[in-house]
Amino acid sequence: MTSGILLVDKPGGVTSHDVVARARRALGTRKVGHAGTLDPMATGLLVLGVDSSTRLLTYLVGLDKVYSATIRFGVATDSDDADGAVTATTDAAHLTDARLTAALAGQVGDRDQVPSAVSAIKVDGRRAYDRVRAGETVELAARRVRIESIDVLGVRRPGADGGDATVDVDVRVACSSGTYIRAIARDAGDETGVGAHLVALRRDRVGPFDVADAVPMVEDADRRVAFGDGLAARLREPASVASALFATRALDDAEALALRQGKRVPIGSAAGESGPIAAIDPDGVLVGIAERRGDSLRAVTNFPVAASGSAAPDRDRE
Repeated sequence: MTSGILLVDKPGGVTSHDVVARARRALGTRKVGHAGTLDPMATGLLVLGVDSSTRLLTYLVGLDKVYSATIRFGVATDSDDADGAVTATTDAAHLTDARLTAALAGQVGDRDQVPSAVSAIKVDGRRAYDRVRAGETVELAARRVRIESIDVLGVRRPGADGGDATVDVDVRVACSSGTYIRAIARDAGDETGVGAHLVALRRDRVGPFDVADAVPMVEDADRRVAFGDGLAARLREPASVASALFATRALDDAEALALRQGKRVPIGSAAGESGPIAAIDPDGVLVGIAERRGDSLRAVTNFPVAASGSAAPDRDRE
């Protein structure tokens, strides 16, 4: 089996689970997981781990994200995005560009964000969206997130042409993992008093990985979204992915063998690497993710040379 990390440009209208299922079929393995979901309406970068490289997903899921989005002011929905039912409409034509920008800028920084009630977060063992659809009232606890920046890219006013008095604001958001872009739209709508929801969302980056380098999905003969041929060739080697995330240490053959056997490798007492370390053998193969313990190196996650690992669990955050 082939092991590696696959960057996918997810189209709209399919779930992250759909993408995983189609990657399993295309690659001929059940061992595929992802490093963070995208809502069905969203497009953009979805990071998959295949076979033993699913072990890397633990380190990928917490990376910072960058999104492009469009927020519509003047309409609120029960899901805080375009897939939900409209709950209120308010004339937003009076909002100036400066007022809209200020409402969004007020969310930048460390903040306690309440996720949308229509989300995949579990409440007493059931998804929040299942409880909402069953008619229950769901109140989710706030989560600490960091929003690095919200840049306004454009403001469009369809109401000026005789349409509904809504305002669409295109933004680019850089944020920590676990941030809900839908919640940013909702909170900005509340702050301006006219309500708002997300009408478009695209994930541009996950950590150092960019959607421009991702594999697109296309319609097959049955008009279903699928992967084209040669998907295995687009897998990124575990060593290259780990090296993009962490400091690296080149091992000789004896050190690589020792680390694979669960032994510690002496690295001396001089100041050096801290935090996760990508341990690479002389053939350029990822031995494992290691950490420094005193003057030795210890593997915390090993990677088999020619075997597959177990799939990582699905992730529920955007």
